[in-house]
Amino acid sequence: MENLWVLLALISALLLATSDALSKKALVAHDEYVIAWLRLLLSLPLLLACLPFVEVPRLDKEFYTAFLTALPLEVAALILYTKALKTSPLSLTLPFLSLTPVFLIIIPFILLGEKISLAGAAGVLCIAAGGYTLNIGKFRESVWAPFIAIRKEKGALYMIIVALIYSFTSVLGKSAIGHSSALFFAITYYIVLFLVFTPVALYKSGREMRRVLSSGAVRAMVLPGILDAVMNITHMTAMGLTKVAYMISVKRLSLLIGVYFGYLFFKETGIRERLLGTALMLTGFVLIVVFR
Repeated sequence: MENLWVLLALISALLLATSDALSKKALVAHDEYVIAWLRLLLSLPLLLACLPFVEVPRLDKEFYTAFLTALPLEVAALILYTKALKTSPLSLTLPFLSLTPVFLIIIPFILLGEKISLAGAAGVLCIAAGGYTLNIGKFRESVWAPFIAIRKEKGALYMIIVALIYSFTSVLGKSAIGHSSALFFAITYYIVLFLVFTPVALYKSGREMRRVLSSGAVRAMVLPGILDAVMNITHMTAMGLTKVAYMISVKRLSLLIGVYFGYLFFKETGIRERLLGTALMLTGFVLIVVFR
């Protein structure tokens, strides 16, 4: 099935947006580091249950290099992402996640030799532009407001760094998959990521961690954790089937889904003002899937 990756990327986007929406509800009452840690922890049972059925491939130096290089970058992205959400308004930080597909036009070519077509590049740029405009509110200030905010909002700068880090971890993940298998990497990477992130979470939120079982945070994060586990599997499988820039661009449709969830569950406004972003993202999707 030639376009199986499209279906998997869309499923991954839907699962990510749903998990983010549920996590946002939990963040109202709980510490952000605890929620990030629980999201990883509660994804593990499903991943561990799948592990006995996954064949262990022959692993080489390239796999270990990609795996071990990606891990500290992933932890740094988690920390910076959390700081961005905590220190600055979402409208001035989330738009910068749309920069990841733009970076992925160049970085996979440098590191993996992956080339994308002109139509594919146009599609990536449309999705990036659409994702940017989706998240700058009602344009009460300026289209360039998030960029202007870099001077006074640390969260905006943090999110630019996160977008850049994600472009590298995506490429490293594709390399690791190529030297193992999508399922093996998806499961082992999340397990080790949890182990590496745990000391960070304990250091940043030790007091909150001590009352995590009695605070209701675990109950709130069970479903997001399960969704994250399935999202991770579909993400890595799709990554192994197509070029990195295409897969991540389609997955960024989670921003579009997130806007709808914001309206549906949190009564957020500005849906009509986001029609331009929606149109750009859907145009980009068509260009990538049909004309790439």
